[in-house]
Amino acid sequence: MTTQNLQTRAINTLRFLSADGVQQANSGHPGLPMGAAAMAYTIWSRHLRHNPRNPKWAGRDRFILSGGHGSMLLYSLLHLTGYELPLDELKKFRQWGSLTPGHPEYGLTPGVEVTTGPLGQGFANGVGMAIAAAHLAATFNQRGHELIDPFIYAIVTDGDLMEGIASEAASLAGHLSLGRLIYLYDDNHISIDGSTDLAFTEDRAARFRSYGWQVLRVEDGNDVEAIDKAIQEAKSDPRPSLLVCRTIIGFGAPHKQGTAKAHGEPLGDEELNAAKDNLGWPKEPRFFIPDDVLAFYREAVDRGRELEYDWKMKMDAYQRLHPVQGAELQRRLNRKLPEGWDSALPTFPVDAKGMATRAASGKVINALAPKLPELIGGSADLAPSNNTIIEGSPAFQKDSYNGRNFHFGVREHAMGSILNGMAVFGGVIPYGGTFLIFSDYMRPAIRLAALSHYPSIFIFTHDSVGLGEDGPTHQPVEHMMSLRLIPNLVVIRPADANETVKAWKVAVERRDGPTLLALTRQAVPTLDTISAQVEKGAYVLKDFGKPEIILMASGSEVSLILEAAQKLADEGWGVRVISFPSWELFEKQDEAYRESVLPKHIQKRLAVEAGAGLGWERYVRSVISIERYGASAPAKVIFEKFGFTVENVVAKAKEL
Repeated sequence: MTTQNLQTRAINTLRFLSADGVQQANSGHPGLPMGAAAMAYTIWSRHLRHNPRNPKWAGRDRFILSGGHGSMLLYSLLHLTGYELPLDELKKFRQWGSLTPGHPEYGLTPGVEVTTGPLGQGFANGVGMAIAAAHLAATFNQRGHELIDPFIYAIVTDGDLMEGIASEAASLAGHLSLGRLIYLYDDNHISIDGSTDLAFTEDRAARFRSYGWQVLRVEDGNDVEAIDKAIQEAKSDPRPSLLVCRTIIGFGAPHKQGTAKAHGEPLGDEELNAAKDNLGWPKEPRFFIPDDVLAFYREAVDRGRELEYDWKMKMDAYQRLHPVQGAELQRRLNRKLPEGWDSALPTFPVDAKGMATRAASGKVINALAPKLPELIGGSADLAPSNNTIIEGSPAFQKDSYNGRNFHFGVREHAMGSILNGMAVFGGVIPYGGTFLIFSDYMRPAIRLAALSHYPSIFIFTHDSVGLGEDGPTHQPVEHMMSLRLIPNLVVIRPADANETVKAWKVAVERRDGPTLLALTRQAVPTLDTISAQVEKGAYVLKDFGKPEIILMASGSEVSLILEAAQKLADEGWGVRVISFPSWELFEKQDEAYRESVLPKHIQKRLAVEAGAGLGWERYVRSVISIERYGASAPAKVIFEKFGFTVENVVAKAKEL
């Protein structure tokens, strides 16, 4: 067998493992794997540094299949190169309990770097990975000891490039000159509706050049040598690179290739067999892998072992020459927090005037920054308002990758997904801020962080109608409730400065999913909350006598119900005040704790929330809430008009 023949069969193995998996599932997308197989082969066989026996090796390159609908291509690559993904799992594609879901899921399938499928997310995740790598490299690499030097490869699609998030992320990547990004664009001119001429006729190459990317063309997406040459050229350029590879969707299928019919449905037995005849592939057995092809791909196991061994030797040499930095790098790559990091957390005295929780958050960030050097982040062009600036650190820019302050620009969606890429890359603890109302713009990234267990930290300030004069366009009403609906997202709305401190502690320690902090614009009193049990989600802030009424709230409304409880107590009522910063954390507590906070025998319960009340019925009989849009007026006036007054809380409590 000639080398060329082996290469052709290795590529066709990818095509037909993918097409067979889709056919057996009677569901999926065969077109991308069949059209992009040569691109994937070139990356994985000639360029990608990885170790199939240790998918988490810190020195590896990263590969992202941003067009996650083509997941069978990635699963075929993972199986063939020796990851813990048996062939039987490929045969169970899209089935209950398999390791091969319809779209790749981080944390489920060994070797999947990020969850993709919602288009554009993988594109932006890769930018986040490149940012984290650049920051770690600038912080730790020494001349002759470049331990952090990964390339971030991705296969991106027409759909990815149509999504606004890709434009946001590409613009930032070009501005930052993230030269370790190498994206291969599967330019097949087809989307679900048909030809991309229907809606996507801009000059994509010119667009990316304007962003500051290097753009290279490969006229034949099946030409391995041309793809290889383009990747080599991309590696030597300081700019991010987009390789525009002209491909044919469903390549080989005689009646469906080059059409939308090849995109999102099985080829059908007849067309699949015809494709195999067309490319000289045996029709039976399904999931056929030639022995020499498997042996060729499995060379990745020994090669990966050697690559990791060499990297570890470099790490050992680095640690001998730079023991302090070496130990710090190892700690960060192992995702271990530094000893005593939380000793830097501040406490705030009781103060009736208090401060906005966004201001308290800024103080926490700057208290932690010296003790927690991996804490890095910024804002979507609202840093002074979100209080996200780390004082004394430069901005992360192309000439200062060691900077810890990020200017994401007015790009909320990309910011969320970039944070996810940074978080999953490791070595950093990323946070990003904007107004709570703009969580709508980044909700897909928040949801994927929760689904994928990325430990991103989302900071949302201006968390209610307390925003004031900017009016209803900027005042979140339904947002707290809608965000609490997202599984595995911990939402914390602290009542004051000390609860904000505890909220940050939860966020930093939490490694199995994202944390969202909802913070006030307006000042709120600093209460006697130094011992607040924020980590338990809800706690008894104060009992006035033997409780017969329970008042509960989160955020800025806690000080309101505390005042109302005092007035009720003065009139002889027994009242319990519960601060309820996080539903998710409270629901994780055992029944005994939940009963101790919310005894079942006390049924007179009132919740107060400056937003939609939906959901509180699980805990209370009555809610003072906002079931309409806000208004433009000073915050104090708005709260009065909507009934967030001591008098109204007292009156509603008496009606229970």
